[in-house]
Amino acid sequence: WIEHASLTYQRAYGQRAVEPAAEPMTVDTVFDVASLTKVVATTPAVLLLIERGQVQLDAPARRYLPEFDGEGRGAITVRHLLTHTSGLRVGISGADFQGYAGAMAVALRERPVGKPGAACHYCDVNFLLLGEIVSRVTQQPLDEFAAREIFQPLAMHDTAFRPPSALRSRIAPTQQTEEGFLRGMVQDPTARRMGGVAGHAGVFTTAADLARFARMLLNGGELDGVRVLRPDTVRLMTSVQTPRPVKERRGLGWDIDSGYSRPRGLRFPLGSYGHTGWTGVLLWIDPFSRTFVILLTNRLHPVDRGNLTELYGIAGTLAACAVEDFDFAHVPGALPFRTNFIHWGATTNWLAPFRESTP
Repeated sequence: WIEHASLTYQRAYGQRAVEPAAEPMTVDTVFDVASLTKVVATTPAVLLLIERGQVQLDAPARRYLPEFDGEGRGAITVRHLLTHTSGLRVGISGADFQGYAGAMAVALRERPVGKPGAACHYCDVNFLLLGEIVSRVTQQPLDEFAAREIFQPLAMHDTAFRPPSALRSRIAPTQQTEEGFLRGMVQDPTARRMGGVAGHAGVFTTAADLARFARMLLNGGELDGVRVLRPDTVRLMTSVQTPRPVKERRGLGWDIDSGYSRPRGLRFPLGSYGHTGWTGVLLWIDPFSRTFVILLTNRLHPVDRGNLTELYGIAGTLAACAVEDFDFAHVPGALPFRTNFIHWGATTNWLAPFRESTP
């Protein structure tokens, strides 16, 4: 899915499933979007609580999670969690726990292995803790709060943690387990052991629903007359929030310029932002040209055959190349564009449907 102003290009390719029976991919296929959960559910949920004065961005996380104290934990703030600068380890998938409560007990015992604020290391534990903050402050599970405050107002009707059985036939399966292929159950091992709801993974959605979310951000937090976030909140969330000594540039939840920024490609400028997910998904948004690209794949089905890093870069580059009425070179921080990156004969044909499409 590529969208720029009033033009939209959307297309499905290949197979939604290849085992135990082949199923064609469709544009309304529902995907396990893995870490996109961080930016379409957990981050906006936390930012809503900040807007309402229920959470303070620079408050220590222990204010909302009293058990998260001692052994360096007290120095970790909500901002550190949102920017992956907490100093915590990557994840807890190797820990021995049962259920949501067991996972949170393990996460709350995690202690920083680096000084908070000194470096950026992508970390699922950050968002496990943020999801728990949302749950404790609102007195309701993250999935219920996200549905009521984000997904339902945006009419993201096919988006949910633990999707209903009615969506099962449209869900792209992921990896195989002893019980068969996962279909409607989150692939992430930690989130799955937690029952399917976690701050770092668990959301299922479609390209069309993600497009509505992206439009909301490009419109300053509003879509179809419904406001979800304030304009200043969107600006805060999508601008650089990592401290100056840190090389990587991240917003609150969102990636801007780091080792994970391949979807920016060779043409989207610094200041565009997005995120990827382990299952082979990406959302990248450029506020300057008002363009976004969504790529959803079932790369883990039937087996994990490698990463899609190169494809992410190609997708971002092609999306920017499709925009003919905007000069990216005039955006501060724009990158020089190398036209030998891809085969332009193929690209010309690929762009034709986009130029003729409308939403």
